[in-house]
Amino acid sequence: MKKNHKIILFDGVCNLCNTSVNFVIRKDKNDLFRFAALQSDIGKEYITKFNINSTETDSIILIDQEKAYIKSTAALYISRSLSGAYPLLFSFIIVPKFIRNWVYDFVARNRYKWYGKREVCMIPTPELRAKFL
Repeated sequence: MKKNHKIILFDGVCNLCNTSVNFVIRKDKNDLFRFAALQSDIGKEYITKFNINSTETDSIILIDQEKAYIKSTAALYISRSLSGAYPLLFSFIIVPKFIRNWVYDFVARNRYKWYGKREVCMIPTPELRAKFL
């Protein structure tokens, strides 16, 4: 893995999270991101390494070099690296974190009810396998 890749850890059984990963893959024109399910061994290693409470953050984590971003901050930093107009979403970083995370947590709490849940983690296609750790 190249040193400049950013790693997105995601809930591998969540349909919303899997759809989001596919969206990021389509908008990642610079091949910047790599992915791993939170439930995978490597996902668990990063959770331990960065001392992240997985009961409070169980949907998305961004690892950028030696820094971990969680919840709305992770989503905004991801948007900043996508193609198109999506980097404009990063301007929401000025909204206080407690407000951003309240919205984020509301969606995260309801994601299985609204979008469903898979029985197993997503298995990438052969073309996308190199993007997954």
